[in-house]
Amino acid sequence: MRLSTLFSVFLSATAALAVPTNSTVTPRVCGTTISPAQIAIAEQHFSAFGTAPVGTFAAVIPVYWHVIASGTALSQGYVPDSQITSSISAMNTHYAGSGISFTLAGTDRTINSSWFTTAGPSNSQQTAMKNQLRQGGANALNVYTVGFQSGAGAGLLGYATFPSSYSGAPKDDGVVILYSSVPGGTTSNYNQGKTLTHEVGHWAGLYHTFQGGCASPGDYVDDTPPESTATSGCPASKDTCSGGGVDPIHNYMDYSTDPCMTEFTTGQFARMKSQMNTYRGTSV
Repeated sequence: MRLSTLFSVFLSATAALAVPTNSTVTPRVCGTTISPAQIAIAEQHFSAFGTAPVGTFAAVIPVYWHVIASGTALSQGYVPDSQITSSISAMNTHYAGSGISFTLAGTDRTINSSWFTTAGPSNSQQTAMKNQLRQGGANALNVYTVGFQSGAGAGLLGYATFPSSYSGAPKDDGVVILYSSVPGGTTSNYNQGKTLTHEVGHWAGLYHTFQGGCASPGDYVDDTPPESTATSGCPASKDTCSGGGVDPIHNYMDYSTDPCMTEFTTGQFARMKSQMNTYRGTSV
């Protein structure tokens, strides 16, 4: 089977974050469905066909925000315009220096208790939701806010698709997050909008900082220190791999709490630019 065929077969995976619902500070638990074999296929394709932007990179990403709710109350997922605006503003702050910026292109609201409650990675509810609502092309970021209350998505904070998955499943492309993880939301420790920033990192081509543990090539970014385990909370320090520096607990692609997440690295910015240029056609 040719590499391009294998590539389209394997890359229907999503990345996910989960947080159990209780009153204590709980970790983001990995729920990714992308396997080492799928990563190997993706990286082989990227190595063979990936292109870096030439000159100054400046990509303005149109964001289509889809509010999914079970009713018209905020507690039912009816996210107001003010929290959407704050989310876009937070992302632009978090991605400052990357050459990537975000602008709200449209907002719609759908009352569908089934989608709100049970949409999750690869299930029929999220597929129906995306097939009906997704807008734009490969460069358009579609954000769906849901409740993650039962089924495949129970307890999740969010999940996303990777740039390399777009050509094989364009309707599936996008980011799904917990409605109360937006700035000012009600999910304690995860309500500064950084779940969206983390998931958009996947959408732009990044893996978790702890991808592959201490073994090379890890997350395929040279300037993120190797990390054997995801971070829980915001420890004073953490060093789980010998050599390479302390764990990147403040990186947006770790699993720290929102107040702990403060940075991307130069290498992560470079990878995002190349992934976006290759698979999303965003170079100008």
